[in-house]
Amino acid sequence: MSKYVLRLYTDQLQPGAVSAALAETERVIYIAYGDAVCRGHGFASSLAPNSVWQGRLGITLTGGSKGVRLLRWELSTSEPRLLTGAGVTSVLTLAGEPGIEAGINYLMRCDRVDFPPGGVAFTHTHQGSGIRCLQAGRICIETQSQKFWVEPGNAWFETGHDPVFAQTRSDGPSHFVRVMILPQAIRGKSSIRYLKPEDVDKPKTQTYQVFTDEPIQLYPTEAQSH
Repeated sequence: MSKYVLRLYTDQLQPGAVSAALAETERVIYIAYGDAVCRGHGFASSLAPNSVWQGRLGITLTGGSKGVRLLRWELSTSEPRLLTGAGVTSVLTLAGEPGIEAGINYLMRCDRVDFPPGGVAFTHTHQGSGIRCLQAGRICIETQSQKFWVEPGNAWFETGHDPVFAQTRSDGPSHFVRVMILPQAIRGKSSIRYLKPEDVDKPKTQTYQVFTDEPIQLYPTEAQSH
């Protein structure tokens, strides 16, 4: 069977635009600008800026009075699903394989990470992989013998097990939003591990806003195929 893929889409809806239905799958939606209404069978959720919806149900989205720009993460074994409809634009921003393992129960965590000017994330790993998308500022990522700067609207994939060092620019604050696929055993707990003993007790400049940290449903026959 196909492997699980985590994908990040950037979708925009004009004011009042209604999307075609998105099929059932594990997903997280983050509102970057404007507002929207997320509708599914028997429910409607109003979403404001810097808010999140998570679920597995099939849904439609409606742009608010100013329209909406949203980030949409989906974990599935299917082909990519762009959002469609009149007044709707959608692009696949990034995709990566989270390496689902049989016998492990997973959760999807969405949070926002803020840095002051010149903030640093000391060399670290995480207990799962994920996709980050920078919303403001500028950040330099060093991982897997590579060093690159990320601009607002751009995204990058972290495996979790590969060490990462991050440094933000000094002329203003920076923040990104991410979704990670993590073991359910660490629900409500930090996933970060600092690799250098001298960094463990140093003051940390980054702050976190956790939006959702919920278990997800993976079918055993699919998980066991990896």
